[in-house]
Amino acid sequence: MREPNNKLDCVLLIDDDEATNFYHTLILEEECEWVHIQSVNSAKEGLDYLLGKGVYANSPQPGIVFLDINMPGMDGWEFLEAYDELSKDIHDRVVVSILTTSFNPGDKDRAETIPSVKEFANKPLTPEVFWSLVDKNF
Repeated sequence: MREPNNKLDCVLLIDDDEATNFYHTLILEEECEWVHIQSVNSAKEGLDYLLGKGVYANSPQPGIVFLDINMPGMDGWEFLEAYDELSKDIHDRVVVSILTTSFNPGDKDRAETIPSVKEFANKPLTPEVFWSLVDKNF
């Protein structure tokens, strides 16, 4: 395990698959026990978390959001459209990484055109992907 990064307090996992969220939570807890790991099962819930709405009113704010793009209801692309409308304050403190099972090159190309997306990686989340993102952004 690496040393704590005092600039990273929370990681938000947005994925409709509970098993994936559970597995990614285990990976992150093993890598960074000092960070709060929050998982949500929908893009809408992810936006609520970022905005501190409802049950998330006093939750720690994430430094990293791992976002699935293929979800029912509001998908990851729609989340990113809504995210782009959020305050500069949120954009200044949050790094968004798409974490997907999609091998469609069009998805990666599309992600590269969205300034708020800092990383595009395939599932499952690995310690190497996590630490690369931390090293580049914190």
